[in-house]
Amino acid sequence: MASLQQLEAEIEKLEERNKRVEVDKAWETSYARRGLLTLFTYIAMGAYLQAINVSEPWLNAVVPAVAFMLSTLTLPFFKSIWLEKSLKKAK
Repeated sequence: MASLQQLEAEIEKLEERNKRVEVDKAWETSYARRGLLTLFTYIAMGAYLQAINVSEPWLNAVVPAVAFMLSTLTLPFFKSIWLEKSLKKAK
């Protein structure tokens, strides 16, 4: 049987892990992250389109960047629908 000190140490480890998970989740769902990913997508697509000599590459790079942004904004909505259906099937 585990001693009280061992149990307290395990609880402390779990609490530290939970804090890290909460911080990671906050970053994953933050608008700052989404904005940065949209910006990086725009820059990467603009550079690529310019490299392959597409006319108006920076204007055309807006489409994939906006599409990516919209996909990240709608994922939580579709996730909640999926979870509801999955939980109903599990019952």
